[in-house]
Amino acid sequence: MALIVQKYGGTSVADADKIKNVARRIAATKDKGNEVVVVVSAMGDNTDKLLKLAYQVTKRPDDRELDLLLSTGEVVSSTLLAMALEEMGYEAISLTGGQAGIRTDAAYSQARIQRIDPERVVSELDKGNIVIVAGFQGITEGMDITTLGRGGSDTTAVALAASLAAEVCQIYTDVEGVYTADPKLAPEAKKLDEISYEEMLEMASYGAKVMHPRAVELGELFHISILVASSFTDNPGTLIHGGGSMEVRNKVRGIAHDLDVAKITVVGVPDRPGIAAAIFVPLAKANINVDTIVQNASINNITDLTFTVAKSQLDKAMAVVGPICQSIGAREYVSDAKMGKVSIIGTGMQNNPGFAARMFSALSEQGINIQLISTSEIRITCIIDEARVKDAVQALHRAFELEIEE
Repeated sequence: MALIVQKYGGTSVADADKIKNVARRIAATKDKGNEVVVVVSAMGDNTDKLLKLAYQVTKRPDDRELDLLLSTGEVVSSTLLAMALEEMGYEAISLTGGQAGIRTDAAYSQARIQRIDPERVVSELDKGNIVIVAGFQGITEGMDITTLGRGGSDTTAVALAASLAAEVCQIYTDVEGVYTADPKLAPEAKKLDEISYEEMLEMASYGAKVMHPRAVELGELFHISILVASSFTDNPGTLIHGGGSMEVRNKVRGIAHDLDVAKITVVGVPDRPGIAAAIFVPLAKANINVDTIVQNASINNITDLTFTVAKSQLDKAMAVVGPICQSIGAREYVSDAKMGKVSIIGTGMQNNPGFAARMFSALSEQGINIQLISTSEIRITCIIDEARVKDAVQALHRAFELEIEE
């Protein structure tokens, strides 16, 4: 008998019929002799509705109260799913994140899991129950409810799988797995049978929405295999794991893209020690995540420094950068919110030449201007005009022949 953790996304539990469908899938897993722990997201777009309601009440919702409000979406879906299973004759119990032992820090809306005390979950499993856990949430040492940020239910599921030593963590969503690119932009994209943690982490971090990066990190850290599949079909999904097929190490595995990109340029920066720290330390203290950073060559000890942030954080970042520019003697600072990024990803890029040249040539042939470039050992990312992202994804998918079956 195996212990399996399953996670169902918001589209999978969007209404009563879909909740019943999920209950049947869970029951089928239980009928095979498995112990089952299930993590659920809020129904459909319920989180967005609650967030909108909060801002209708006040322009500045209190962080603690907002987290408590948003956590109720997952509680609703978990209780309804437990009821659906009980109606089918199965013993089930729903738990909040706190009841399931998920302990977090106090960073409201973006809390980090500090530990999981799984005693309650284990106790319920020992009673023969299917355990339904509200995802996306935890509880602080002071007993305040926190949320883990968007995609946090993925993180909840993998963290629980690790704490329970589960055989596998199955992430069920509205897509059939991980694709070589977003099928909405590249219709010829192919579903991957498997992908390494390393490649999936880069894909998720640079725009692929099918998995949350924090969940992939946890999977790699605790060696938890993660299956991504559709809750609406029985087709095999994509297995994310530590291994990799030697046959696919000689090519790019996928194309990721992200439209949530804004660019900030600090113009006329004095080129002296401590300037970069003067800019980026305050941004870090303001919890603003900075991605690509490029500094131009210095001329007469004056340079320009450009970096990117999420569009949602642009106004906050500009408010931080303004006073900094005055203090360091920069000439001005400007922003552009109409940016996007496109990345090629694959372990086959390690120690093999030609990938950058091939990428840049493909973009050049489409008349796509590259504004910034960042790289890792298995990734090359280009910052471009957001209006050309779709063209870039299609061009790169063709250039690296990802439509060809492996």
